Amino acid sequence: MMMSFDGYSFCKPHSASYARVSFQAAYLKVHHPAEFMAAVISNQGGFYSTFAYVSEARRLGLAVLPPDINLSEIRWIGHGHTIRVSLLSIKNLSADTQQRIVSQRRHGPYGSLRDVLERVRPDEAEARALIHCGALDSLNPAGNRAALVWQLACWLKARSAKSSPAKPSLFGEVNNTPSDPLPPLPADDERERLRREFSVLGFLCDRHPMQLYSSTLKKLRTVKAIDLPRFLGQHVRMAGWLITGKVVSTKHGDPMEFLTFEDETGIVETTFFPQAYRRFCHMIDRHRPYLLTGKVEADWGTITLTVDRVQTI
Repeated sequence: MMMSFDGYSFCKPHSASYARVSFQAAYLKVHHPAEFMAAVISNQGGFYSTFAYVSEARRLGLAVLPPDINLSEIRWIGHGHTIRVSLLSIKNLSADTQQRIVSQRRHGPYGSLRDVLERVRPDEAEARALIHCGALDSLNPAGNRAALVWQLACWLKARSAKSSPAKPSLFGEVNNTPSDPLPPLPADDERERLRREFSVLGFLCDRHPMQLYSSTLKKLRTVKAIDLPRFLGQHVRMAGWLITGKVVSTKHGDPMEFLTFEDETGIVETTFFPQAYRRFCHMIDRHRPYLLTGKVEADWGTITLTVDRVQTI
């Protein structure tokens, strides 16, 4: 009995401590939502991913401001009804580079991409990450990120030429790398821009990625997460993005899984019993949305979806 009890028991001091933390967190989330959510995301912990916390911030009515080379700090910043994406959330950006970005701002704001490159000295992967996540958009009034990529390529070429000794050509001329003029570039493709932003940050600043599939989902007549309580006991279809999951075993030793999905309106906990787990577990990952079919049920006041079918969208 003691061996089985240790899987879910807590001593009273532990329970009391967590109750106190829960009340404190609830108070801060209600009265200081921006500061609270910024701190939660910056701590890089908890049950959910940054993706899920950013979605929750939107549902609280907060605007998620994109990263900015002149405004973002290493940690997330919350103020009023906004939270600002931190340098910490930019993939491939090292801790040393983050620190240089902030420390160099004490000598004045960055005025151009070249200014950033000369003062911060990021490597190529870091510079591309800064471009694709939107952190350098304020330095590019034209709004075309392709122009920033072109400027980066020219700067890298010039730096490479400086580090290599000049070699005379067959006709006695010296190879050099003049500043190449910006060629006419097409406007950024929105889907490609969002895809690159998502790959760098792991989320989108201005929308939930499920909104990109709105026209398709309208035809499929899916139910939003926020509306599931109205369909208790019924079979429904909903579309969701996987944010976390946990594999467990039944008393017979068969694997099953509890997966958490979300759309732009809320989070829904789903159950994949062994049969559904065997059929669909191989096709689920965290980089795309899914169409879920199942029965809406209530578990101690929490709405869940027992899934019996999964499709990719």
